[in-house]
Amino acid sequence: MKYILAISILLCIGCKAQPRQDTTLDATPTATQTTADIVITGDAQTNAYYPHLMGHRVAVFANHTALLPDGQHLIDRLLQDSIHVTAVFSPEHGFRGTADAGEHVSSNIDEQTGLPILSLYDGGNNRPSASSMAKFDILLVDIQDVGLRYYTYYITMCRLIQACADHQKAVIILDRPNPNGHLVDGPILDMKHKSGVGLLPIPILHGMTLGELAQMALGKGWLTTKYPCNLRVIPCLNYTHQTEWIIQVPPSPNLPNMTAVYLYPSLCYFEATPVSVGRGTDLPFQIYGHPNMKHRTYSFVPESRPGAKTPPLQGKVCQGVNLTSLDHETLRTKGIDLSYLIDAYNDLNQGDKFFTSFFEKLIGVDWVRHMIEQGKSAEEIQNRWQSDVQQFKQDRKPYLLYEE
Repeated sequence: MKYILAISILLCIGCKAQPRQDTTLDATPTATQTTADIVITGDAQTNAYYPHLMGHRVAVFANHTALLPDGQHLIDRLLQDSIHVTAVFSPEHGFRGTADAGEHVSSNIDEQTGLPILSLYDGGNNRPSASSMAKFDILLVDIQDVGLRYYTYYITMCRLIQACADHQKAVIILDRPNPNGHLVDGPILDMKHKSGVGLLPIPILHGMTLGELAQMALGKGWLTTKYPCNLRVIPCLNYTHQTEWIIQVPPSPNLPNMTAVYLYPSLCYFEATPVSVGRGTDLPFQIYGHPNMKHRTYSFVPESRPGAKTPPLQGKVCQGVNLTSLDHETLRTKGIDLSYLIDAYNDLNQGDKFFTSFFEKLIGVDWVRHMIEQGKSAEEIQNRWQSDVQQFKQDRKPYLLYEE
């Protein structure tokens, strides 16, 4: 049964930065930059959410990316300030962000804090158990997302939100900018392809922060809950969807830099093909190749390493393409470019055997594979999903917290 969403949103008056005593910034304004130009993430605004935590048991959904502007981890700050933290929920890649994609991550105890780390990723993004939900009263969410439908952090967040609503626990999202927040691109997920890498009927690049996406998921009734969700979002200050956001630390092992973050929307589909996307090299999601690709001037050899223990084509010399020479401004505005996928598809000449069934889970629809096999160009394919993009932009407007 679906219920009307109950949401509280804390907004700064006039949406202008008011520097707080408890807000530290790791950047010094230049001659042309003032404090009001610096994005202040939700977690840095402790005056906005600490009062809601006092006297309650607090769980945190976070990983290594939950850093305050001064580099201190949120959990360390909470404990330092005598907030009663009782548990930590961790997503894919684990609390420390070092596990392979899809790797089973066990629950354990954090050696530094002694807190129980409750893994929500065992390869299937399971919802938390009743015993886990009994450990806290309020859930804090602070995690760096990259704004793609198949990046699993938002899926874990949504399942936690559902569990919190069902168990009548409050949720506070400490919002963070989306490094791809200026883009909406790709087809809307056909829900027959709903999976662990696609939960909501949204485009591949949705252009929303986690706070905005949570509001939309609840407001549209996409998350069925027993009771209304008591959700509060602490928005970022000085952020719009056009703000360039450089993430502090790699959000996962194979997105080591902004080049990889910007190319991820175009290269992830190789995960459903025989082609390596650079896992097991120094340039994951910045290169692609295969031993049988022809007439290439670049080669690489995937090897076992942390975050890619058994990479595809391990130990084999792959002939391919290095995309690291592309400048950030070009990559940042590119959106989804299927020309790389089409290049490898035509080169290997394997026909439909080039794709596994995982491709539809990533791309979200049946027709993209068919268009590639029919010889359509990346531009023709992108043009077909533009109606999805425009419809989604309209549908999301009531849930946006920041200027487009």
